[in-house]
Amino acid sequence: MSILQRKSVKISLVLSLLFLFLASFALPVSAASSQYVTKGNTSAKIVALTFDDGSDGKNVAKILQILTTNKIKATFFITGKAAENHPQKIKDIVAQGHEIGNHSYSHPDFSKLSAAQIKTELDKTEAAVKKAAGKSTKPYFRAPFGSVNNTTLQAVGNQGYTKTIGWTIDTVDWKGISSNQITSKVINNATPGMIVLMHAGEGATGTPGALQNMINQFNQLKAKGYTFVTISQLLSTTTTTPTPTANSGQYVVKTGDTLTKIAALYGVSVQQLVTTNKLSNANLIRVGQLITIPTTNYTVKAGDTLTQIAKAHKVTTQQLVTLNHLTNPNLLKIGQVIKIPATTTTSTPTPTTPKPAPVALTYTIKKGDTLYSIAKKYGVTVQDIVTTNTLANANVIKIGQVIKIPGKPAAAPAQPTTVKYTVKSGDTVYSIAKKYSTTVQKIASANKLNKDYLIKVGQVLTIPK
Repeated sequence: MSILQRKSVKISLVLSLLFLFLASFALPVSAASSQYVTKGNTSAKIVALTFDDGSDGKNVAKILQILTTNKIKATFFITGKAAENHPQKIKDIVAQGHEIGNHSYSHPDFSKLSAAQIKTELDKTEAAVKKAAGKSTKPYFRAPFGSVNNTTLQAVGNQGYTKTIGWTIDTVDWKGISSNQITSKVINNATPGMIVLMHAGEGATGTPGALQNMINQFNQLKAKGYTFVTISQLLSTTTTTPTPTANSGQYVVKTGDTLTKIAALYGVSVQQLVTTNKLSNANLIRVGQLITIPTTNYTVKAGDTLTQIAKAHKVTTQQLVTLNHLTNPNLLKIGQVIKIPATTTTSTPTPTTPKPAPVALTYTIKKGDTLYSIAKKYGVTVQDIVTTNTLANANVIKIGQVIKIPGKPAAAPAQPTTVKYTVKSGDTVYSIAKKYSTTVQKIASANKLNKDYLIKVGQVLTIPK
């Protein structure tokens, strides 16, 4: 080998080592946020039946038999504990061609977990299900209690669960309601692309019967085009729908929007948007969602200009242009109705600025808190807390941050109460849970019961409310 060739080999070796060194320090890539789905985007008359298997899986065999008899495929969301407690049933679900998804390991509230805790819950379940049935739970996840926020969806998406599946109809079958009640709720609210939530555990006593009734009645509707599909089939059957058009007083959510940004855009409060749109979670809005802006009306009079109207109502001209979707702000007609953001008062051109409510106590931000959950806990509004603490962004709070809670009461709200119950002959954890309108899992957790939920006559149980 010549000197030139030896030099060439050395240079190639150095470059290879340098590449490997740099690659080892490559920054991790963050996955996209998981898409939250509560209904199929379709006009086709299809229904996705889904079952949550929490831990005992008592009705799994009955449900599988009914589905097999009727040649229907469904989707099961499985917890890690379920996979450990009855692996053969999970194997049967997969062997019979049904889809599966991840329902966490121990069924906690995911909106209160850190990203690391979420990863642990998902990984433990994935491992348990793979061990039982040899199949991955990805890409589908269902949050326990349906409790998610934007942070949750990002953390779940980072673990490869690209779809977080909610539901269109919650049968609340876990309460032990009758088969007829479950059937009626589903049939009477049937809508194209709907996702039906049911359970496979001991508490859902009416579910097997309801499932067969439901199938019978939907079969009668087949003339109208109703059929059963899995979640993957539902999501692949999409109907292209135009982007919603916002009328005056409405706004279409865009990528990157938060309720705080929308509130600031129109000069209204976050709480007003929550109330007007009946939102259950101020931190969870989706792209394309139509948001109604709370407004009052003003009728244009002779001589009015948009600048004069804006000045009289203490808003900006741009807010009026955006809110009313005006193409030409210089062109108004007498009698035209202009919508004004509802934080101002049309009868008084110079409204006084409300003073913050007196501070009742302080609160230290904990992991999983949102301003909305804190406001709900203390019976105040998000805007009250924002005003009292002069917060720039209602969605940005830090663990350990101390905030002031406005209001008159001097004491913190009462903590959730518990009840003591002495076990009697014939009692089961399920019958006690039903009596006190709680769940078997909550009683088991509060009393540290084993996986068989064994209790003894005379034993005193703590009943969480």
